[in-house]
Amino acid sequence: MASPFLPLALIISLISTLANAAQWPPSPGYYPSSRYRTMTFYQGYRNLWGPAHQNADNNGVTIWLDRNSGSGFKSVKPFRSGYFGASIKLQRGYTAGVITAFYLSNSEAHPGFHDEVDIEFLGTTFGKPYTLQTNVYVRGSGDGRIVGREMKFHLWFDPTQDFHHYAILWTPKEITFFVDDVPIRRYPRKSATTFPLRPMWVYGSIWDASSWATENGKYKADYRYQPFVGRFTNFKATGCTAYSPPRCRPVSGFPYWSSRLTGQQARAMQWVQSHYLVYDYCKDYKRDHSLTPECWR
Repeated sequence: MASPFLPLALIISLISTLANAAQWPPSPGYYPSSRYRTMTFYQGYRNLWGPAHQNADNNGVTIWLDRNSGSGFKSVKPFRSGYFGASIKLQRGYTAGVITAFYLSNSEAHPGFHDEVDIEFLGTTFGKPYTLQTNVYVRGSGDGRIVGREMKFHLWFDPTQDFHHYAILWTPKEITFFVDDVPIRRYPRKSATTFPLRPMWVYGSIWDASSWATENGKYKADYRYQPFVGRFTNFKATGCTAYSPPRCRPVSGFPYWSSRLTGQQARAMQWVQSHYLVYDYCKDYKRDHSLTPECWR
């Protein structure tokens, strides 16, 4: 007669399996990265700075930071809306003070008064996870009142073990940030003064931000661990360029060309924010929110 009790090893295995499953977000049910064509690095980008610190081919680009210089790349065309993504693998170990970034910006066209939409990986110390920072600037640099709109997350996986896909969907109505097709943040347009509307280029970079990147500058870049490396591949950049006709239709990250998250996508985003959100500027009551009406309730 079989025992009515499960073996202890099986019970432990089941508990471990359930615990691991609970750490991953529910399926979003829709995968926008699969809708858009992957381009090679040379089809859409060019070297911008630090060419001696880059290694690019048709499969992707590796950029690195050492004591002498950082490195970065830029899209050939500016866009006024679109879906922009890349698969990125980060460096393990001590990376404090170092930022690896994938972002939209028009800082060269509007120096001191630019717009920017950021995905930034804030370097870390041994044994601590990376922090993914999302941010939106609107005409917000150089005017004496820099207004950042940071939301920071830890990830449900180790971003140094493999490539994962990170993306920004920018439409005239909202900005959505994705990790492996899971939406993690929406930034809706509340007014023309709090939303980026001017054309931007797509950038990738790695640089030293020791003054603030890791625990508010407590830990600095340590060049005994150089070079600090970021690897990018599987590039996506689809949308209305600055040269497209006015009738150009903004792309969508949702089914049926909808302009909003599905219920399943919204639940996945809520799960991520419940489990992995570590900072929300709207909930930082030490900050002046007079210029961030999206935080008003």
